[in-house]
Amino acid sequence: MDASSPAASPARKTYRIAGMHCAGCVGSVERSLNAVDGVEASVSLPAESATLTLARDVPFEELTAAVEGAGYEIEPIADVDRGEAERSRLAEAEARSREARKTMWAAWALTAPAMVWMLPEMIAGVRWPSPLLFDLGVTVLGAAVLVGPGWPTLRSAWRSARGRMPNMDVLIALGAGVSVLTGVWAVLHVLGFAPMIMNFAPVGAMIAAIHLTGRYVEAKARGRSSSAIQALLSLEAPTARVERNGAELEIPTRDVAVGDVMIIRPGEKIPTDGVVLKGRSAVDESLATGESIPVEKEPGSPVLGSTVNHSGALRVRATGVGEDTFLSNVIRLVEEAQASKVPIQEFADRVTAIFVPVILVVALAAFAGWFVVPGVFTEAARWASGFIPWVNPELGRLSLALYAAVAVLVIACPCALGLATPTALMVGTGLGATRGVLIRDGAAVQTLDRADTLVFDKTGTLTRGAPRVVEVFVQAGPVANPDAGIDPTSAADAEARLLALAAAVEDASEHPLARAVVEEARGRGIPLSRAGGVEARVGMGVVGEVDGQRVSVGSARLLREEGIPEEDVAEVERRFGDAARTIAWVAAGGRLLGAIAIADPVKEDARETLVELSRRGFRTVMLTGDHEAVAAAVAEHLGIDDFRAGLLPADKVEAVRQLRADGRTVAFVGDGINDAPALKAADVGIAVGTGTDIAIEAADITLVQGDLRSVLRATKLSRATFRKIRENLFWAYVYNVVAIPVAFLGLLHPVLAEAAMALSSISVVTNANRLRRTRL
Repeated sequence: MDASSPAASPARKTYRIAGMHCAGCVGSVERSLNAVDGVEASVSLPAESATLTLARDVPFEELTAAVEGAGYEIEPIADVDRGEAERSRLAEAEARSREARKTMWAAWALTAPAMVWMLPEMIAGVRWPSPLLFDLGVTVLGAAVLVGPGWPTLRSAWRSARGRMPNMDVLIALGAGVSVLTGVWAVLHVLGFAPMIMNFAPVGAMIAAIHLTGRYVEAKARGRSSSAIQALLSLEAPTARVERNGAELEIPTRDVAVGDVMIIRPGEKIPTDGVVLKGRSAVDESLATGESIPVEKEPGSPVLGSTVNHSGALRVRATGVGEDTFLSNVIRLVEEAQASKVPIQEFADRVTAIFVPVILVVALAAFAGWFVVPGVFTEAARWASGFIPWVNPELGRLSLALYAAVAVLVIACPCALGLATPTALMVGTGLGATRGVLIRDGAAVQTLDRADTLVFDKTGTLTRGAPRVVEVFVQAGPVANPDAGIDPTSAADAEARLLALAAAVEDASEHPLARAVVEEARGRGIPLSRAGGVEARVGMGVVGEVDGQRVSVGSARLLREEGIPEEDVAEVERRFGDAARTIAWVAAGGRLLGAIAIADPVKEDARETLVELSRRGFRTVMLTGDHEAVAAAVAEHLGIDDFRAGLLPADKVEAVRQLRADGRTVAFVGDGINDAPALKAADVGIAVGTGTDIAIEAADITLVQGDLRSVLRATKLSRATFRKIRENLFWAYVYNVVAIPVAFLGLLHPVLAEAAMALSSISVVTNANRLRRTRL
């Protein structure tokens, strides 16, 4: 959408929001946008963006009027691919960080002389070189800080106040502004036009300088919060080598089109998503999976853009470019997660929505209390002056009242509350994106943190989803075939002959079990004869004629119908049966030759993962459409707490709902395609995918790799992220609950109050960045 075009209906659009500094800013922008008919807004401070759900065609001008009325700026995101848009945002953030650094140093260049000038007066009571020049000089320096480096803060405060949605800048502007105005009053006092008052102008300069320092450090720390995405973007290949019209050309990656054939040499990056046409190599896919071991690729294998080709040359046909690449999808998921709200944030949002107005009232009450009934407060001040050097109860009534009011204004910190959740979420989602854990919705982090039940689909999740032959049993020497060189006394030849007969008749079937038999025979290099008169028996198997013999392959019921003695089948079943395997009986020439065991093997890491999940306190449940006996055997082998078999997709949904009705918080783990209804029905859906075949639309969390260890990563990431959110919110609330009363009592110097306020925001962001050290 350009700046003049209307939004589609219904639609989701993301816009850049400029000028936000704190949680109050976020609340102001959200309230302004939500006041527009047909708009539902979610604003992210770290991402500096607003995600809008539009129920009607909303002209961009309406959005602009709403946001600018609150004192901020809204910008449409350029119509470029997500990687380019993200790079542009990061470049803008870096430019703002550099500008914040220059502003900070400019503020200190004016504040430092004022601080030095204050020292003789603070230490010896000497206002050098004269009272008038001293008061006039420090006041001019203080005012210069406000109207110079501090001008953007004053402008933001004015805009938000004018829009009747005061933000954090209002508190800073009032605190620093009132302090500087005391300098003007002090000058008037020296000239004989006003009563005496303490000159706090240097304090105002220091408040502004410390505030701007905090903004700079906070901006740098917030920049580190998105370092994971920056790392992903830095891996993109700038150019691609493609074949066009018989010639090999090197073009920018953004110009690659679907269907282009790319040539990738050893050591080069694969420019876009594609499929290998020719060549074999090992590819480093760590950017997507977090695993450092290269993945073998051959013709037909999918590859991801920005991954590194290691050993061999590859010819790859481009299948996904621009917005359709895996990397673009990752960026989209992270952006959506960062723009979403964690449920625990709702309370913080309600507090910050009224925070600034309440603090203004509290500051006014502090001023009134100290000025109207100073005796109530001065006793506490006299007591504290014995061990707190900056407390001076001998100051005049007006000075003490202003001292307390300014301290209250600058100590209050909605910034820490507003940054507590989104910064931790930003770091957590970014970390997950580089480790193969893609979080689509921030609420999933909180939900998975409190989940107590993990429900697994069996086929394709706990098992490989591809049946294969696991054992061949020969009951008696099969009919010899001397022409084929078969030695009926050789065990290997006997197995080969049994597979050859079975595969010959199964080759005409598309049933997964039949394909497993055929693939086993071909994998062993066994030549297959052509079967004649093949007849499928529904629900039982197939029969046909091979090398002049009638061959039957299927269930025990089929063999009974073919006249095979039931006791022969029972004898083999006692020796060969296993509930976790499906048995294909093979008969030829009117007698039982043996059986082929077919199973969908469990993944190598399944048992280890489930044992570890149980150790972490999760109850594990398996849902499957397979038979009861097979399900019971798999559940016992994996150590699963409970299972339900013979389920249709609708039954799986009902099973998940029943667990939730029983008071369980359920995370469903499935392949993300066939299990989409169950993924949606659970409290949090986790899709286990491989490579580009990830079901990002069905699940709250998508695991790029097919191995179940990624489930452990997801649970550990959610718990680590939510732990940081709780820590941040705890310290942010404790800080305000403790600091504001101390400032109200006049026991906190305004400069120290502002320093503490800035430090609280920095500490919240720094604590969130510690998440990057988490080993998943």
